[in-house]
Amino acid sequence: MDHARTAELLTFLSEAGLRAYSEIDLLRGFCERLRGAGVPVARVVVLIDTLHPVHEGRVFRWQRGGEGFKPVSEYGRVSDGGEAARKWVVSPFHHLLVTGGAEMRRRLARGEIADFPILDELRAEGQTDYLALIHRFAEGALGEMDGVYSSWTTDEREGFSEPQLAFLRQWLPVFALALKCISLGRVAETLVTTYLGRDAGQRVLSGRIARGVAERISAVLWYSDLRGFTGIAEAAQPDEIIPFLNDYANAVISAVHDAGGDALKLIGDGTLAIFTADDVSRACACALEAESLMRARVQAVSQGRSAQGAPTAEVYLGLHVGEVYYGNIGSEDRLDFTVVGPAVNEVSRIAALCRSVEKDVLISSALASLARPADRSRLVSVGRYALRGVERPQDLFTLERG
Repeated sequence: MDHARTAELLTFLSEAGLRAYSEIDLLRGFCERLRGAGVPVARVVVLIDTLHPVHEGRVFRWQRGGEGFKPVSEYGRVSDGGEAARKWVVSPFHHLLVTGGAEMRRRLARGEIADFPILDELRAEGQTDYLALIHRFAEGALGEMDGVYSSWTTDEREGFSEPQLAFLRQWLPVFALALKCISLGRVAETLVTTYLGRDAGQRVLSGRIARGVAERISAVLWYSDLRGFTGIAEAAQPDEIIPFLNDYANAVISAVHDAGGDALKLIGDGTLAIFTADDVSRACACALEAESLMRARVQAVSQGRSAQGAPTAEVYLGLHVGEVYYGNIGSEDRLDFTVVGPAVNEVSRIAALCRSVEKDVLISSALASLARPADRSRLVSVGRYALRGVERPQDLFTLERG
């Protein structure tokens, strides 16, 4: 193989890994350079597992010509059954995994047995040679990530030559290393945004991890809880509690996110979220939009659960606006990126009053005074109340329902 082509391949893979190209850009660039170096790849599939609450991993595809296929897709957990699981157990990758093998080659043009369904498909497409490999990671390297799975085919009449295969095998470990670097960056982003919240997660990834570093911000604060959760938890079977919480948490958090807010913390059945904007009235409008979205989604969840005979709940909500400290709080080896301050205590007290006032949402006078006129016109006073731990009573409002 040409020395210049080899040097170009090394430079590309090093740069892709260090600069965190997208996985599909890495694969595309690698395949194009392989072909330039004389390795006639025509169709490539690469899989790598990940750490994600929904997806088990991602699939990347490349084909010569680049049309008529989906370059990136995500797959669910094969342990859950379904179509993905059925395809997985009859795949060459699964065979290599369970047998401990690292490589499988099938010369499709020479009539070798097509002992896996995918090989019949490839032969029908005109592919003549097939190579599948696993480049394994150290055991327990990161969650369920156990390696890079890849398959490489050609439609050249005689298939891959031995020098071409030798060149491909030489460079695939470097390709796998670059892919792993990129994927680990994606895993880190998924983990921090999943467990800390989207904005807090991005701040941590950008380097905001010093203990005690916090920013003073003005924010609309959201604190919601499930009405009657304690009684439901005592009456329900243990294996019903987590699905119950997940169903309602998804309705609440998706509404917050879709309206531009950030869910910071799940506290049992409660959710603490914030809405920020340069114009505080805009943040108030976003919080009220989230409340409307949340009501519709909670109702849909309850209807679905009721039809299944599963326990249901209602959500009650407190909304407030005030200055808080937003940043890292905790010990030297255990930090939380969250908000603290009197306003956080107030919004939780406001939410707790919903039960005694018999309203599903209560809004502070501070938020009412800062809301846009159109939003203020929807607010109805419910009276003046003393909040536990708060010095002065304040007027509270609820939303007028149409």
